[in-house]
Amino acid sequence: MRDIRLLFVTRFVRLFAYGALSVVLVLYLVGLGLSESDTGILLTATLLGDTLVSLFLTTRADRIGRRRILIIGASLMAAAGVAFAYTHHMALLVVAGTIGVISPSGQEVGPFLPIEQAALSQVVPARARTDVFAWYTLTGSVATALGALAAGMLTHSLQRTWTPVESYRAVVVVYACMGVALLVLFRATSAAVEAPTSLAGTAATSVLGRYSGLHRSHAVVLRLSALFALDSFGGGFVIQSFAAYWFYLRWGVDPRTLGTLFFAANLLAGLSALAASRLASRIGLVNTMVVTHLPSNVLLLLIPVMPTLPLAALVLLLRFSISQMDVPTRQSYTMAVVPPEERAAASGVTGVARTTGASISPLLAGLLFARPSLINVPFYIAGVLKIAYDLLLFRAFRSVKPPEEVE
Repeated sequence: MRDIRLLFVTRFVRLFAYGALSVVLVLYLVGLGLSESDTGILLTATLLGDTLVSLFLTTRADRIGRRRILIIGASLMAAAGVAFAYTHHMALLVVAGTIGVISPSGQEVGPFLPIEQAALSQVVPARARTDVFAWYTLTGSVATALGALAAGMLTHSLQRTWTPVESYRAVVVVYACMGVALLVLFRATSAAVEAPTSLAGTAATSVLGRYSGLHRSHAVVLRLSALFALDSFGGGFVIQSFAAYWFYLRWGVDPRTLGTLFFAANLLAGLSALAASRLASRIGLVNTMVVTHLPSNVLLLLIPVMPTLPLAALVLLLRFSISQMDVPTRQSYTMAVVPPEERAAASGVTGVARTTGASISPLLAGLLFARPSLINVPFYIAGVLKIAYDLLLFRAFRSVKPPEEVE
């Protein structure tokens, strides 16, 4: 139980940092003198770097030690925060973002989530897994919400005496400190979070297993990964940093109001995870993923056509209230359909697929945001692509049941 509590705490600390950074990151980079196009390029490079780092680390975590990989990830997060806080040169920012761990979206990046999911899955019963993941998702959403609120309030307060860019830099420094705190917390976990010794080496019996950590589950994991990449590619057009920037451009919303808005949005998203767990117990994991995600993407399409700020904010909040209900169900489903000894690798590969998809679209979104007449287009692209993902997922996996749904 101690390790479970620690993993929930690390989730909270990490997502608090991600939520805080996402509200100010684009404003900070533009304040440093980067154009919207350069910012999109930097965020794409950052997410691609996170993808490569995560793929390398998570596919080896079960063999060389989960705690060791988590500590390395925390170190990379702290280092990236320091680099972003103390340089304004594009080339150095690209290097720091590519090698380090920076979250422009407010969502998980780096090797943390796959390894924590694998550790949680092996210590809870199968029928309790979705519930645990729902609370785990809620913890992250609340943390993201509080981080966004804290960043908005902090920058608003500091701007009474500091320049805007200096107030944004303070948030980046806090992000680096959170990386150090994670390092300490991961060192406090016990050997119980490691993969069972009898299972840790079984995935490496083939060339594919040696490099990916997958063996028996590679077919289903690759199919899931392709679909998750499509979903994230669509979502990458409206990552939280760009969504906050859209509200700033379209309606002139200040950072404090942005922080409050995304605090409420992420809090609603987290609470919806608990409802997802109950719904999944009735209609199944795949069905829950689809029937909650489809309407949220219709709402996404409606945000830019709202004629007033209150209506746009209301639709955003409605969308967040159901948009994340697929998260614990997706995570639980992935863990359920692969063998225990391949869970960290499967979660890592599917997570990397999501990050890969999300890493390309900010570049395109940045180009669209650079043209005032096109700032609504990312919402339309995202909505259409994510609806296509929902339909393809249902078609491909409606008959693939996790063990707890097979009577």
